[in-house]
Amino acid sequence: MTPRSDMTDPKPRDLKTRALIALLKWFARMRPAARQRAGAFVGWLALNLARSRARIVRRNLELCFPDQPASVRERWTTEHFRALGQSIVDRGVLWYGTPEAIRDMVTESGAQRIQEEVAAGRPVILLAPHFIGLDAAATRLTMDAPTGATLYTPQSDPGIDAVVRAGRARFNEVFLVSRKDGVRGLIRHLKERRPVYYLPDMDFGRQGSVFVPFFGVPAATLVATAQLARKWNAAVMPVLNYWNPETGRYHVEVLPPLQDFPGTDSLEEATARLNRELETWVLRCPSQYYWVHRRFKTRPLGEAKLY
Repeated sequence: MTPRSDMTDPKPRDLKTRALIALLKWFARMRPAARQRAGAFVGWLALNLARSRARIVRRNLELCFPDQPASVRERWTTEHFRALGQSIVDRGVLWYGTPEAIRDMVTESGAQRIQEEVAAGRPVILLAPHFIGLDAAATRLTMDAPTGATLYTPQSDPGIDAVVRAGRARFNEVFLVSRKDGVRGLIRHLKERRPVYYLPDMDFGRQGSVFVPFFGVPAATLVATAQLARKWNAAVMPVLNYWNPETGRYHVEVLPPLQDFPGTDSLEEATARLNRELETWVLRCPSQYYWVHRRFKTRPLGEAKLY
């Protein structure tokens, strides 16, 4: 593990960015119990002040779990914002805390599988669905992996963008590929046998997507995972993460490569299979999937909007 001190302390000029860095560093210095209280407060604020996002969460849960009682979905909504608030506070540890504090906060299992596939000469796609602990998983894995790459959505504010980029590239050699460059920006890294941390499950519109079910609702889903796996004979290794509200810790689990993927399936069939796999992972802890995203924003032609 090689910390990149040149990347973790950008020199901001504007007050907003300096205040954000100071806040994150304050979170990093907190004792775990105090950080838990701070996370609970941030989650409460988000639930009660970010009303539009709360409506999106409730709508997503209603669409995906219509058979669940409204009381259960409302409990999941509250739990979702609690976990979301904690993930925001805990970025202070991930981006400014000591390596020891990160290892104490984020445990992992199965990460050795990544290097086993790399050592065998096989390209690796780390399939990382949008769970609350996504940043915790990425940081924990980059602490031990000598190199890696991931798609990155640039932030609109240059100062905030510098903070996020520095935090996500804090350890070892991490290549942040702009999402504007698309999948083509990742191909070079697959060629160089660099593990690619890939997030396949957000709505990026019609281009490059097919409509396949997600909890029974047609969802515009990128086919790139199946395309890359077929083109490069890549091992597709799911990376799951869950936050434990009782301990305040995250656990990252790297699963074995998906068997026979995509095999002889069409790109649409293989992508539908990924969504079915994702459903089983979401059901482990329904409240910790990233429901604040408008997953069903893009609709099949002629179908009414869902939000």
